[in-house]
Amino acid sequence: MTDHDDDLKPLAIEGKLPLKAVGIENLKEDNPKHMPPHRYLHPWFARRPTPAARIAILASILPKGVSSNEILKLMQIGPKVGIDGDIADYVESKKAQEDERSGTLGEHYGYDRPFTSTPTSDEISDLHETLRDFWDGELPKVLDPTAGGGVIPFEALRYGLPAEANELNAVPSLILKTLLDYPVSVGHLRKELQKWAAEIDSVASDSLSEYYPDNGERGTPSHYASTYAITCPNCAARVPVTPKWWLHRKSSNKGIAVRPSYEHGDLELELVELPDDVTKEEFNPQDGPRARGGDLECPNCDIVTESSDIKEMFKQGDYEYQILGVKYTKEGGNAFYRAPTTEDKNALEKAKARINDDMGLFSLLTEDVPPTGEKTSEPVGYGITEWRDFFNPRQLVTHYEYWQAFEDVKEEILETYSDKKAESIVTILALTAGKMIDYNSRLSPYKVSKGYPENAFAGKNFTLQWIYVDNNLSSGNRSYEDMTSRIMNSYEDIAGYFDGVDPTPAKITSRDAADLEQENESIDSIVVDPPYYSSIMYAELSDIFYVWQKRYVSDIHPEFFQSDLTDKDSEAVANPSRFEDIAGRSSSKKELAKGHYENKMSDIFSEIYRVLKPGGSMTVMFTHKETDAWDTLTMSLIRSGFVITSTHPITSEMPDRMDTQGSGSADSTLLLTGRKPHEERDPENAVPTLWSDVEADTRAAAKEAARDLLESGVSLTKTDVIISAFGPTLRVFADAYPVVDDQDEEVPPRKALETAREAVTQILVDEYLEGMDVDNLDDVTEWYILCWLVHEAETFAYDDGLQLGHGIGVDIDEIKRSTKTWRKSRGDISLRGHSGRVQNINEKPEDRSSRLPVDPDDLSFPRSLDAVHAAMHVYDKRGETETIEWLRERNFDSDSQFKSTLKALLQVLPHNHEDWELARDLAVGRTSDVLDLDFSPNVFAEGGDETSQSTLGEH
Repeated sequence: MTDHDDDLKPLAIEGKLPLKAVGIENLKEDNPKHMPPHRYLHPWFARRPTPAARIAILASILPKGVSSNEILKLMQIGPKVGIDGDIADYVESKKAQEDERSGTLGEHYGYDRPFTSTPTSDEISDLHETLRDFWDGELPKVLDPTAGGGVIPFEALRYGLPAEANELNAVPSLILKTLLDYPVSVGHLRKELQKWAAEIDSVASDSLSEYYPDNGERGTPSHYASTYAITCPNCAARVPVTPKWWLHRKSSNKGIAVRPSYEHGDLELELVELPDDVTKEEFNPQDGPRARGGDLECPNCDIVTESSDIKEMFKQGDYEYQILGVKYTKEGGNAFYRAPTTEDKNALEKAKARINDDMGLFSLLTEDVPPTGEKTSEPVGYGITEWRDFFNPRQLVTHYEYWQAFEDVKEEILETYSDKKAESIVTILALTAGKMIDYNSRLSPYKVSKGYPENAFAGKNFTLQWIYVDNNLSSGNRSYEDMTSRIMNSYEDIAGYFDGVDPTPAKITSRDAADLEQENESIDSIVVDPPYYSSIMYAELSDIFYVWQKRYVSDIHPEFFQSDLTDKDSEAVANPSRFEDIAGRSSSKKELAKGHYENKMSDIFSEIYRVLKPGGSMTVMFTHKETDAWDTLTMSLIRSGFVITSTHPITSEMPDRMDTQGSGSADSTLLLTGRKPHEERDPENAVPTLWSDVEADTRAAAKEAARDLLESGVSLTKTDVIISAFGPTLRVFADAYPVVDDQDEEVPPRKALETAREAVTQILVDEYLEGMDVDNLDDVTEWYILCWLVHEAETFAYDDGLQLGHGIGVDIDEIKRSTKTWRKSRGDISLRGHSGRVQNINEKPEDRSSRLPVDPDDLSFPRSLDAVHAAMHVYDKRGETETIEWLRERNFDSDSQFKSTLKALLQVLPHNHEDWELARDLAVGRTSDVLDLDFSPNVFAEGGDETSQSTLGEH
């Protein structure tokens, strides 16, 4: 801490923390088969791992000097007995041996995952004694003002701390009640929940049986694999708008599918099993009528209807619901598949007629879907105008009947139990509505590899599925019984965590985090996982749950359901769609959204500052990678008066190994801690510091942080090393704030972050590009190589590529058209390989595409990347012998820049990328004699079959 912070009693988070061990536990928790129970209560869009939340809480309230071993023991990391030395070393050694283990992870490590373990009463007693000594005789109050799914206050509660949680959105507010209140105030409820869930299921199932016809031998339908059908404008045939014909794909050429035919004029679907009934060569179920770009080829006449015309048909309602196939169960629970029957089609029509005839259904979910929402605009473009439109007729009837059955038993529950117990039973049962929506809507994908539904919001978007699931909630996998069982089991696990522990239920409020209920200077520690700029549109995505939950429990929780839809105005996200109507020449909607987010976060941090006691701490868990988000966060902190005292990066999610079409990288969480000084600071009236005096310190801080991380073995990707260096950089900037340039203009934090990015990128070049000096390459080639080095993927955020370009003087928008080195993909950058840049040498010059900028017949090239891509193309099309002549004719056998570029690409490209394989072929064999390249054996290591470069912790 700096000199002006001397009056702040130092906290553990301002010292050294066992980051690698905690990161290992985060990765162990990231297992979809065995997640913490709170994740199964209801769909939510962002949750931090338990270990990350625990260390953020504990390190923010424990005094500096508490050992790593003590912190890890409190976090339930490490065996209870048999460890005399350093627990962190033990955990790291076990991680290194993980691939060689026999048995489960728990058996290998000698202890269970931390989320399964609540500290013992003795551990909590000792912790409380330490905390009371440090916090003047009282236990510190811990507040999360944007609590979301609730992991932070939940973990504070498990340590017996006075926990408080605030959340603007009604949907997660119900999760918070189930997580932070009822397990403590009411306790176990298994018998009660089972009783009433069974009654709801029985009543609804009876009402729905006519819509899921059971034809004896054919069994009870559990899932309908569903799509849509349009009338072909050419031949008037019924054409399913499906990309595939699979019902259950067991391998690329084995499985169950439906085969279309038009022998009798109408569409008929026949069930076939590959390869027994038909081979893939005869009929490929992978080739459905709908192409990747959305065009539709009629299987009857082969005429293509363009995607724009399809979209207009949907908007006008010129489509029908089409059943592709049926998964059904026979007595004993065995699953089978069949083609749809007349009875199946009639049942769907019966549901459609019911909606028109039943006033309760006719008026159900008629609230308008926001037409210009960031996430809703795509479905609206396909005719989704009311929330009911997200469901086909049978889905809507199904959800309605379960709601009506819930309403019937709700009255009985309220009459049978005390107010609090009745409230808890009703609220927990109402959570099932969210799970039913997740697995039974036009947004719910049909997983052909398994033959059952996937959840609708894995991609955090409203995306209409061209093969979706019409799910029978009374039968089979993902039934009502299955969903309520998951919720009950999760709730019982959570309640069990408090057995023998006697905490007070958390205080839960539902309001704008910029207008908290807490009194001035009443909170000791705030740990917050704030909304991430533009990553997730929480309110928009929540609306589909909100409109149902309002119907289920608005009478039980009127404080949560005051409006038709969720509160978008008070939400802290950068949502450009909200500014569609007011953007103009002076400000784009993106700039207005950024300004709104910055102002909102500043208001939230100012409010946090108000309720925090002098000397109190605020730890922000931040994961976002865009510079804009960090720039906004920093300005908000500084203007609120906080002193930034520490930053720590922790691996928080499993590093993805995605293919070259993906943009995956490991996600690390940065813990950034600010303290409220005892004496108010006035940053706006402080004496300015010149940027020229701050720049060198900024660069040095970033480089030091990067080197420390590279030496630490913490498993972070290269992108995350850059992000992690932002913390120390921002501390330097905040201490110097306000910062001005030579013209006395204020310098934003963004400038410091750009400087940090440049500095760390150079560290990464030195570390990973063996013997390379990329500064000697032309700017475009250097930018291209650095993009692959840093992002380890073909597709990544536009802002990241823009910042890399700024660092070396490349305007990436200016080079986009002329060099074709990259293209935009859903707003991101997607790098092009040689095949997207080089003209076909096997075609006559006059027949070649003029859109491709690289002519392989040229004798010289403006960029070394062009030359190497051309060489790859020649090798691919003409072979080794002609490539040798081609290289010598252009003197590339003695061109240092050509060789440096080829060598760099071999070191940065994923080994399964076509360009890497061609670069390897150029570097070995007879062409290697011409180029005479010197390589470390690591370049051709066996890890090359992986789809991305190694993470830093693997070196």
